Amino acid sequence: MQQPNDTSVPAIDAARALSEKRIRHTRIAEVMEELNTLIYPESQDNILLVCGPTGAGKTTLSRHLVASALERATSQMEANRGVIPAIYVEAPASGENDFSWKLFYHRILTQLGDRLESPKVIYGIDPKTGRFVRPLGNSLAALRTAVEQGMRERQVQFLVIDEAAHIIRQTRGARKLEIQLDTLKSLANQCGTQIVLVGAYDLYQLVSLSAQLARRTHVLHLERYRDDRPEDVLAFNRCVLAFEKTLPHLWGGRLTPYTKGLLENTLGCIGTLSSVLIRAARLAEGAGSWSVDSLERALLTEAQRKRILEEILDGETAVGPSFTRVMPKFKRAAA
Repeated sequence: MQQPNDTSVPAIDAARALSEKRIRHTRIAEVMEELNTLIYPESQDNILLVCGPTGAGKTTLSRHLVASALERATSQMEANRGVIPAIYVEAPASGENDFSWKLFYHRILTQLGDRLESPKVIYGIDPKTGRFVRPLGNSLAALRTAVEQGMRERQVQFLVIDEAAHIIRQTRGARKLEIQLDTLKSLANQCGTQIVLVGAYDLYQLVSLSAQLARRTHVLHLERYRDDRPEDVLAFNRCVLAFEKTLPHLWGGRLTPYTKGLLENTLGCIGTLSSVLIRAARLAEGAGSWSVDSLERALLTEAQRKRILEEILDGETAVGPSFTRVMPKFKRAAA
């Protein structure tokens, strides 16, 4: 076995450096620009839906979007420390048969800085006695009321829900799924907040649930980089170079020669590329130094790659018609 040389760094440091690396690459910049254009007060687009393949960088996009909004609002937040213009939550996959709105609302309240140990209660009227009644415990209705109040008070302009496809996967039946989306739409209306749903391609089916929902939803596609587009190849090359520069003592210019193979293996998905390179860094450090073998062992297997590609192609086929917009031909009025 080779002995470590002076180009090596501790494996855990290399993995951490790569895990924390967030590249605001071309695809993310394009989608962020469109989102920033569409997020504004009194917008008619209650829900903005961002879908894309697994590993494309959707979580990175989500976090960048919120971080950028907070940075732009620095002066406003300093003047009023109660303001939070944007928040990020991940839709929970709780293991329950149905989507857990309670857990979801708890996550929002955490981001709002709410004191979760304090009871969430709402008052109603007993139809028999006409008296006010107070429900016990943190009921779903009480949590929802707390979320609405908190988002209004914090002046939340938009809420990003990552892994939003969990809402679909934990909902049985089209009718119930429509109710779930009506719940989100109602939340947006009550709080004056736009909702950005981010997830895999199966998230796209939401727009077909109702005409009203389709009218108030705008769909954006976070695409992968394709090897048949020269501009995509160049953009992917820049991403590999950015990762390479993160660990110059480990790779030192020896990673970029394999960019073409990395593009093919990761299917042009930057999140997948990051995962592959983290494994490669740990394997290289475990062996004591850089080697092509450590990179090859970190790649997706052909079985993994084939399955992911099938899912990507199915998703791209499904969302394709959504991005076809045809300008009607208008007849000239008779003189």
